[in-house]
Amino acid sequence: MSLDSKIPQGPLAEKWSKHKFNLKLVNPANKRKYNVIVVGTGLAGASAAASLAELGYNVTAFCFQDSPRRAHSIAAQGGINAAKNYRNDGDSIYRLFYDTIKGGDYRAREANVYRLAEVSVNIIDQCVAQGVPFAREYGGLLDNRSFGGAQVSRTFYARGQTGQQLLLGAYSALNRQIHEGKVKMYTRTEMLDVVVADGQAKGIVTRNLKTGAIETHSAHAVLLCTGGYSNVFYLSTNAIGSNVTAAWRAHKRGAYFANPCYTQIHPTCIPVSGDHQSKLTLMSESLRNDGRVWAPKTAETAQRLRKGEIKIDQIKEEDRDYFLERKYPSFGNLVPRDVASRNAKEMADEGKGVGSSGLAVYLDFADAIKRLGEDAVRAKYGNLFDMYLQITDENPYKQPMRIYPAVHYTMGGLWVDYNLSTNIPGLYCLGEANFSDHGANRLGASALMQGLADGYFVIPYTLGDYLATIGPKAVDAAHPAFAQTKKDVEERIAKLLSLKGNKTVIEYHRELGHIMWEYCGMARSEEGLIKARGLIQALKDDFWVNAIVVGENEEINASLERAGRVADFIELGALMVEDALARRESCGGHFRVESQTEEGEALRHDDEFAYVAAWQYTGENQPEVLHKEDLVYENVKLTQRSYK
Repeated sequence: MSLDSKIPQGPLAEKWSKHKFNLKLVNPANKRKYNVIVVGTGLAGASAAASLAELGYNVTAFCFQDSPRRAHSIAAQGGINAAKNYRNDGDSIYRLFYDTIKGGDYRAREANVYRLAEVSVNIIDQCVAQGVPFAREYGGLLDNRSFGGAQVSRTFYARGQTGQQLLLGAYSALNRQIHEGKVKMYTRTEMLDVVVADGQAKGIVTRNLKTGAIETHSAHAVLLCTGGYSNVFYLSTNAIGSNVTAAWRAHKRGAYFANPCYTQIHPTCIPVSGDHQSKLTLMSESLRNDGRVWAPKTAETAQRLRKGEIKIDQIKEEDRDYFLERKYPSFGNLVPRDVASRNAKEMADEGKGVGSSGLAVYLDFADAIKRLGEDAVRAKYGNLFDMYLQITDENPYKQPMRIYPAVHYTMGGLWVDYNLSTNIPGLYCLGEANFSDHGANRLGASALMQGLADGYFVIPYTLGDYLATIGPKAVDAAHPAFAQTKKDVEERIAKLLSLKGNKTVIEYHRELGHIMWEYCGMARSEEGLIKARGLIQALKDDFWVNAIVVGENEEINASLERAGRVADFIELGALMVEDALARRESCGGHFRVESQTEEGEALRHDDEFAYVAAWQYTGENQPEVLHKEDLVYENVKLTQRSYK
């Protein structure tokens, strides 16, 4: 079945403006009669909740953290893209659109990406008005820096704390609406299911993480803004609490899950140091502006370095391989993340990796410090350098950083149409939780852009169209679907609490992570994916027999919380493997070893796979049904990517 994305007709540059005019409106008096649920209060959720409340809707917002300020959006470091062309270096809305389509390896919708580029210019103005302290040039104008996958400087930033500062801006807008009484905020509350009544999303079921109380909440529409699912790999750059549960439970209620195998490996992370770790730490992509990536030219030199027979400063310039600059002279160290990651892995595979594990390459700032001075480098990246020093006990001003790729972002997510609606009427999905804007690889500094675009500038228009269609009649909270969904949640919790085996949930999570990284990580093969399919099924079977979940529901119970999330991750992992198996091509973050060019680059097969893969849940241990949304390119030419 081919899915209807509801992309408006007409020229690309006019689609959004014409579409906004054609959408139905809700008059101000009627907006007070509608209730909207927003799950998640990161950038997408906080901006959506604040914007909808400002319009007059009654909003109920939920987050499992103790404050919206703890959302994982704060961890974004390097910046946010916008096509302002402040540098007068050739940027434009169309160039941002083109870079994003190309960066996503031609697997994203043209219309969505163009709209994202179009509203990007408004996001910066909105955030400046909120007081976000973007970096400024000497004359007072907003500063820009470069990011991977682009040859222009379009990234606005606040040192290495951009996500935190943007979230504080959205949080202040949200807090104002909480004070005004237009947003009711539930913290430490986790969504465990979505209520679908008569084919429409009408509410959610939640668990109070302090008391264990299971409650239902009704609304005319539900917005999921719950982030990505990178923690399916156990080790990732995401906060430990980040999970897929809200999206996965929606999927099991009928929402299609799109492109789950599209995961992004970030090239500049602090390398794994041992099995004791519970997460990995990102080093901003902005560091590749001034840092040069290199590895020893020979495996012999790398081996001597690892053994301590020689030191870094003893490796002469001619014995260093600046491999990104060598292979991609046009973009150099600013190639997209998937390209940089695969090349770092290639160095390690050839025995040229550094560090005790051999799973690292260098990110060297010696040239930048010599050219700009240490004070200038400190002003741009000081907090990032301090963080690296605290974690590794190595001074990056004196010696190169060691970096290696790690799982970071997920381009897959719930399928949504142009209006950000899932295939379940009344259920919307925003930000990283949906699949819509990045294709097979996300360009750096575009995650913050998408989250705020969806929340501030898209959903306030498109949600109104749906609400005007259904009318302001009160939601029937006595509908049997509410009681049944609550009962389903209670039974699942009881089933989890009945597990009294001998293996902790964390052990299962770690095992799943090993399987996913080994067979569905930076490189995938048919043989490996088939093996992973069996391993995950065996892991799932074992989980429901031998896992141990301690405590009771009516209390703070981290063991129960984690058990539910890991159970969902195991099921998601199985779907990711199926999606990767079905896509017999390489594109962006999905690299099938059977499909590569002679030079080892990703080889797409546009004649067979220029589509969005949207999967439909059909029942426990039943194969999911694949629906396809054909991707039609009218404004860009499909070519094999080149950054040389």
